[in-house]
Amino acid sequence: MHFLLPYVRKYWKLFCLAVLFLTLEALADLLQPTIMARIIDVGVAARQLDYVLHMGGLMLLITAMGALAASARNILASRVSQKFGAELRLDLFRKIQTLSFNNIDKFERASLVTRLTNDVTQVQNFTNGLMRIFVKAPLLCIGSLIMAVRLNLQLAAVLAVVVPVVGVLIALNMKIGFPRFIKVQKALDQVNGVMREYLSGVRVVKAFNRFDYEVEKFGRTNDEYRSLSTMAMRAMAIFNPLIMLAVNLGIVTVIWLGGLGVSSGYIQVGHIIAFINYMTQILFSLMMISMVLNMFVRAKASAGRIGEVFQEHNEMTWSERVEEEAPAARGRIDFEDVSFAYEGAAGEPVLRHVTFSCLPGETVGIIGSTGSGKTSLVSLVPRFYDVTAGVVKVNGVDVKETDPRRLREMIAVVPQKTVLFTGTVTENIRWGKDDASLEEIEQAARMAQAHDFIRSVPEGYDAYLGQGGVNFSGGQKQRLSIARALVRQPDVLILDDCTSAVDVATEGRIKEALKQYASGITCLLIAQRITSVMDADKIVVLDQGEVVGLGSHGELMRDCRVYQEIFQSQVGKELHPHV
Repeated sequence: MHFLLPYVRKYWKLFCLAVLFLTLEALADLLQPTIMARIIDVGVAARQLDYVLHMGGLMLLITAMGALAASARNILASRVSQKFGAELRLDLFRKIQTLSFNNIDKFERASLVTRLTNDVTQVQNFTNGLMRIFVKAPLLCIGSLIMAVRLNLQLAAVLAVVVPVVGVLIALNMKIGFPRFIKVQKALDQVNGVMREYLSGVRVVKAFNRFDYEVEKFGRTNDEYRSLSTMAMRAMAIFNPLIMLAVNLGIVTVIWLGGLGVSSGYIQVGHIIAFINYMTQILFSLMMISMVLNMFVRAKASAGRIGEVFQEHNEMTWSERVEEEAPAARGRIDFEDVSFAYEGAAGEPVLRHVTFSCLPGETVGIIGSTGSGKTSLVSLVPRFYDVTAGVVKVNGVDVKETDPRRLREMIAVVPQKTVLFTGTVTENIRWGKDDASLEEIEQAARMAQAHDFIRSVPEGYDAYLGQGGVNFSGGQKQRLSIARALVRQPDVLILDDCTSAVDVATEGRIKEALKQYASGITCLLIAQRITSVMDADKIVVLDQGEVVGLGSHGELMRDCRVYQEIFQSQVGKELHPHV
């Protein structure tokens, strides 16, 4: 829970002020039964109307002061809890932004969404309740006990039995409830995960007419969430009636003992009424404590889940020393005996002893079968992951010695899975460069062969993209993604199989534009189609994480068996359809 300390230091003054108003409200509630006892035992018993009116006026004044204090406390509690919740949510989002892929991969995406929304809300609600109820309830409970003991010591003996019993019930409530609510939050993760998966694959679901399957899958997850929530709430629901039963039995005992005392003449009627009021306040306060402890159990489970994210530390370190690259080295990439394995993959390396260099302005094609490690290899260049062994250098400097932000400013990536954002075409392309002018955006779109289809849309560059770019085709989205990378004017451009939905002719025009307008950019081109890399300056052939071929197309056709097999499987059969 150490992540909460900065917020405690920031808001403790307002919190204490809210508690001050809350204390005044509690004092107002505590004084009223005693004044009522005086009115009955003195004013009514002696038929002194002036005394009744005087004490009645005092009760109204105290009630008004309590109401004002309650209003001030409510305003402060709402203000503090809302600001705290908003800041916690923003800080958690910032924390997630700073984590490396290794850190983020430890959490399911749906779980991170739940922690940002539901878990933060649980902690925020508890904070609000802390200033509204939780501090007041103990004050009211302890104050009622003190006032009741001062009022009548004989009747107070009942409290010596009731209070310990209620304390045990509350302790059991917390012990049983906490593990159940942890399971509830995890089940909510699963519900969010299934819904997120459905929404991201809704086109496939419709194409294969799998509505019943998806409904059944969501129903199972939803039923599990309902079942766990019911179990948790059922356990919680048992204790409130038991607490009410214990306190109400105490009230019945007070009335019975009070009746005996009044008939014997050593207890006054006003004392019994006041004592019952204090018992009712104790019941109310204990119920509030029980309710807030239920909130605390949920908030504690949620805070633990939030704390797990804050406890993650980005393991990537770098030198604070700023390196000045030599102009001749700009865009150079070196892989020196690089090996890499994902965490949690049973230590199986994805890449083994990879060594090659990309010279400034050179286009290097990377090809290999599915799962050969192509995407993993280029992910090491912008330092999405750190190598397990070996060194990756950009501009002659080890990427581990470079600030990742500064490193990524020199690199533009077009990912394998096209990702576009809600907004206009201009806004999406400008993602690559915040201050890009309209001329630069248009030039990047021309190079990506996107300008013509953008102009064919009535709104042009102001055309609005739905979530994920659903109103554009796959090839159009890929070209917009390429334009977004090109507008950045990087030293290194990584194209990760980003022309798979583009026809061969358009792909050829994109490559020609890159040669003409972006001749100084070092380009790493991953492709499944061999025709996409045949004219590259250098081709790297990967097989099961190892470099099995390196050279031009002609050299690889002569010396590399894996490359020859890829060529025969893709091009040879087209040239010789009867083979």
